[in-house]
Parts: sequence; C-alpha cells; structure tokens
Amino acid sequence: MPKTQLKHLAIIMDGNGRWAQQRGLNRTKGHEKGAEVIRNITTYCAKHPSIETVTFYAFSTENWKRPKLEVDFLMRLLENYLKNELETYQKNNVRFKAIGNLDQFSPKLQQRINNTQESTKNNSDLTHILALNYGGRAEITYAVNKLIAEGRNELSEKDISSALQTPYSDIDLLVRTSGEERISNFLLWQLSYSEFYFSQTLWPDFKADELNEIIEDFEQRNRRFGGI
Repeated sequence: MPKTQLKHLAIIMDGNGRWAQQRGLNRTKGHEKGAEVIRNITTYCAKHPSIETVTFYAFSTENWKRPKLEVDFLMRLLENYLKNELETYQKNNVRFKAIGNLDQFSPKLQQRINNTQESTKNNSDLTHILALNYGGRAEITYAVNKLIAEGRNELSEKDISSALQTPYSDIDLLVRTSGEERISNFLLWQLSYSEFYFSQTLWPDFKADELNEIIEDFEQRNRRFGGI
C-alpha cells in the first residue's frame, strides 16, 4: 500500500504551563521554552519532502481570559519571536502567515506581523501559519458574513472555503500535545476529514524525532474520506 502523503500539518501546542509548574518555574518559562520548540519543528517541516504547510495554534480567542500579566508576556514573546525568527524563515525559505483577528493586538505587534509576512512572502519551501487570536467558529462566521456582504444569498461549501483565512488546503494531520484529547475551537472547517494524533508529551519537551514517528504512523493510515 502506498504511503499516505502529508501536505498540511496542524499542531495544538499544549502543556507549557504544566511543564513549568512541574519544575517549580513560572509559567512564562514554559512559554519561552515552547517558542524554541516552534523553531525546531518549523525547521524540520521545511526540510520534510511532502509537508507544504504547518499551522500552529498559538493564541486562541479564549486565551484573553488568562491573567493579564501572562497575556502581556505572551504578546511580548510573540513580538520577540517574530523579530528573532526572521533569519530562520529566510534561511529555510519559509513563508510566514498569521490568521485570526489581529485588530486586538497593539499597533506595534500588528506592524511586526505585517513586516514578517511581507518579508517572507516569496519564500516557497514551507508556509508557516500562526493562529493568533483565532477561533474556528469566529473564522467561519466571518467568512459567511463576508459573503453575505458581497450580496450572496446562497452559498456552497466551495464558497465558504474560499472565504476562510486558511484556504490553502484541508488539514491532513492534527497533532495535539500534553495528553489532552480535544480540538479547542481550532480549524473546525478544515479538520472535517483530518487524521488525529494525541501525544502525551508536553509541548516544551516535544521533539522532531517524535514528530517524525507520528508522521510515519500517519503515512500507514488508510484515509477513506467516507468511502470504503
């Protein structure tokens, strides 16, 4: 049986806080370590022969409920990450893209996001997407309202797909770390026929070797898409 090809990988990065707490550290240390893992996994994906897109769930619409000090730290961490990782994107020919409602971010952070997208727009080995202030229901609602505003009164699945922020492709494989087994309002439309893998590893301990094993498992799966 031929291998099932992985083109679009999505990852829910879970466990930063628990990783830090297990070590008696502030939760922010877990987020810092988790940012390093994003770099390593992105580099791995850029070199993988079939992966075209990797989408990371970085900050959800619900994450604003966290303590203000933690949210403020995450915003600074994101800005520094994008500043520091531009070299990594260019070196590995990676295009950066952000999805979600970016209007709630500071003008400075929005500018950093826009600059990174513009600077990497011609890179072609991998599209690296960060879902920021993102919710799957919000994305679908926005797409439908956008089409209604254009005067559409009857919509097809193709219409809605084209109006989403992530029209690149459906998700082939979703990986969630830390042992939790739910999708948490992530890419609800695009996950319709995805394969799922739930890793027990906390995100700061997640390594490319484990991802490689997960992909090997995925490649042996028989995806029927409702058929026989």
